[in-house]
Amino acid sequence: MNFVGSHILSVSQFDRDAVEQIFRVADRMAPYALKQRVTRVLEGAILGNMFFEPSTRTRVSFGCAFNLLGGEVRETTEIKASAIAKGESFYDTARVLSGYSDVIVMRHEREGSVAEFSEASRVPVLNGGDGANEHPSQALLDLYTIRKEMEAQGKDMEHLRIALIGDLKNGRAVHSLCKLLTLYSDVHFTLVSPTELRLPGDYIEQMRSAGHKVVETDQLLSSIAHADILYVTRTQEERFSDAAEAEKYKGLFRLNQSIYTEFCEPNTVIMHPLPRDSRAEASELDNDMNENPNLAIFRQTDNGVIIRMALFALILDIVDQVDQHAREVNWFTAKRF
Repeated sequence: MNFVGSHILSVSQFDRDAVEQIFRVADRMAPYALKQRVTRVLEGAILGNMFFEPSTRTRVSFGCAFNLLGGEVRETTEIKASAIAKGESFYDTARVLSGYSDVIVMRHEREGSVAEFSEASRVPVLNGGDGANEHPSQALLDLYTIRKEMEAQGKDMEHLRIALIGDLKNGRAVHSLCKLLTLYSDVHFTLVSPTELRLPGDYIEQMRSAGHKVVETDQLLSSIAHADILYVTRTQEERFSDAAEAEKYKGLFRLNQSIYTEFCEPNTVIMHPLPRDSRAEASELDNDMNENPNLAIFRQTDNGVIIRMALFALILDIVDQVDQHAREVNWFTAKRF
């Protein structure tokens, strides 16, 4: 695909070549994310970070990625802090804020909202999550992490065995990741969830139509024994109209070091899009896993900055200019990865 000036709304926009292009650019961004070098290639450019739904990692890492390329960030957080709370339409908001920005990242609780906003925007718009629909940059960083973790074990992305665990109905990161994984060959998906929170059928049909094996189950222990990747998710309580209903599903699938040692292969990689719910009644990924070298959740978050830098570089057409505007770091920087 031609990334220059493009909106990034869905992983359905990407074919295998486009994903590999993003990953090649991401590899080139690593020295800047690691603070080994500094670039000012986007000096004077402005990112409009519009987050109308709570966010920590996505909002901050998009801003960090833009700053690391030399740009500046302007933020709007929560609908009540914007003119939308006064009745302003997406069209008017998009026309106005795209006049102040060179690129916009948007998150909103309603499915399809970011695509609607992008239709009126005068600059590229990236989907930072639209309801339970999609989260393209999260899926890209997850896939990039999977690739790096498999390479570290001398494996490639073909014949991957992945178990996706938890709220698969409402988990937008899961939805986007499943779509991306269909671009590879012979993936074995094990979908572990309560019956009521199963992955929507259209995703399963897409996976099976692409030739992949899909197994649905509500049994955790028997499902994790032969996986390369465990991708754990929390109950997306903000997607439930009844809070009490969400409480029923918390803590159903708990992974701790004891379970991992007994049931998983020694090199099984553990991932989570975060935040993990560490409250006692949930604790889907126990803190006693923190020292497990196969816990990749913080490598995921580090990779998020690199992937988002790559997206900005491609969309704003500065991939081949980054190094031209670079210099050495002149302050102490601890090793980050």
